Amino acid sequence: MKLYDIALSGNCYKIRLFCGLLGLEYQTVAVNLMTGEHKQPAFLTINPRGQVPVLEDEGRLIWDSTAILTYLARKYGEPHWLPIQAEELANVMQWLALAQNELLYGLARARAVKLFSRPWDLAQSQELGKAGLQVMETHLPEHDWLANDRVSIADIACYPYVALAPQGDIPLSDFPNIRRWLAGIQRLPGYIGMAGI
Repeated sequence: MKLYDIALSGNCYKIRLFCGLLGLEYQTVAVNLMTGEHKQPAFLTINPRGQVPVLEDEGRLIWDSTAILTYLARKYGEPHWLPIQAEELANVMQWLALAQNELLYGLARARAVKLFSRPWDLAQSQELGKAGLQVMETHLPEHDWLANDRVSIADIACYPYVALAPQGDIPLSDFPNIRRWLAGIQRLPGYIGMAGI
């Protein structure tokens, strides 16, 4: 198994974290965004979108962090990671949507503005990110996990950019339930961290 990766990417970290939790071994292939390697013809044959992460497993190329989490959960994980029953699956998918919307376009963008001087609107990104955090905070007082009261890929998808929110000047001090949830993920067997968490 091979993971095309950038060390500071929260989306790439989702995959490293999930592989750690599943006990999967993989080889990391660092992709240099600074030189534009991800937009070169060689990489575009791996992912025509020119983005990371990309997972190569048994000759298959899977790109997009949510698609990779889904693939790994179905192929290597226990059913709680990605349930089959319709209602439970929908519960997971709702949180995956939050990860791909408010958390990505809010928390991740705010972090990118602060750390990498990306040209997005910081205040707008922070506002959107805080809205996503509030959805989580409202849900978590009665739940240890985001979906179906057991850990799933919903938690893995949301975890990185929530944990990294302070790097976008979004403190988590007003979100005690989220801080408890973050600590629960950090206690999972096989947990691995990343810079900034």
